Amino acid sequence: MLPRSGDVLHVTRAASVQFLRPITFRVIRVLDWPTYDGWLWLDGYQLNAAGDAVSRRSIFVQRAGLTQLRAAAVPRQHTARSRRPVNRAPIAVG
Repeated sequence: MLPRSGDVLHVTRAASVQFLRPITFRVIRVLDWPTYDGWLWLDGYQLNAAGDAVSRRSIFVQRAGLTQLRAAAVPRQHTARSRRPVNRAPIAVG
């Protein structure tokens, strides 16, 4: 699973030994920095129990060790609205 912006992940020791205590993490973006095969850099926010962001972090984790708690909302399709024509009549000045 490759995380997307907005995904909420449970990051445990299975993702990296630095997470002896698991954290909840909301992804801002997956960084395109060079890494080892199966590893990735994530930029995002560590969340508290209420789901509020408590600190911004960049973490280095194994993709296989991540657990998705909540997927990002599916973006709505953009619907183009038709515009009404603009009246470009001359205006009397003075």
